[in-house]
Amino acid sequence: MKRSFSLAIVGLALAFNPLSAALAADIKNVVIVHGAFADGSGWRAVSDSLTRQGYKVSVVQQPLTSLEDDVSATRRILEIQDGPSVLVGHSYGGMVITDAGNAKNVAGLVYIAAFQPDQGESLVKLAQGKPVPNMRKDSLQATKDGFFYLNPEAFPELFAADLPKADAEFLARSQVFASRKAFTTEAGAPAWKTKPSWALVATEDRSINPDLERDMAKRAGSTVSEVKASHAVYASRPDDVVKLIVEAAQTLSK
Repeated sequence: MKRSFSLAIVGLALAFNPLSAALAADIKNVVIVHGAFADGSGWRAVSDSLTRQGYKVSVVQQPLTSLEDDVSATRRILEIQDGPSVLVGHSYGGMVITDAGNAKNVAGLVYIAAFQPDQGESLVKLAQGKPVPNMRKDSLQATKDGFFYLNPEAFPELFAADLPKADAEFLARSQVFASRKAFTTEAGAPAWKTKPSWALVATEDRSINPDLERDMAKRAGSTVSEVKASHAVYASRPDDVVKLIVEAAQTLSK
């Protein structure tokens, strides 16, 4: 009888423990990290759809000045979430969430046409290991002070081939430059080794080789979906992106 009473007390204590309650709660926070050469505004359709379904969406506007700065910007947003979160990264944003995803309140990671580095790998190392076939030599250009950008003439083909021409050309004119340091810094211990992950492969991607996306996802043990889309899949196929994020959130909530 005494032992039963003690177990009951322990059960009540666990039930009212805030950490236990947080881990058991449905995951409703989604934090999105955009990639290089774009900002978070392109995620509006994804954000609106998730919001209508009851999710609280935050979009990180990282500076793209260094991997460390971008991880810090992401952690800043994670720190103000009111519970566990699904952390989503596109393209270079995959480098960011692989590190920032080690935060305790990140339940799982979703990679959207993204890099999924292992420790010691940089974006440049991964991209050069399996480059996009037949990519124009002048596709990636650099400023005198060491920031990369995509050749505006090549941008629509490389980044947004399945968006209306006017939209793709606007993205080319409004692109956010990324520092050389961001692309060459090696990743630390990856969160995908300790947390569940999902990956969407854009099969018509001309910025990251789709086979590289598949290889990285397989290595990470990610749950993989494939969509016929360009690198800008979040804008051209938002419903498919939303579907994968919701799948991750619902799976992690069980």
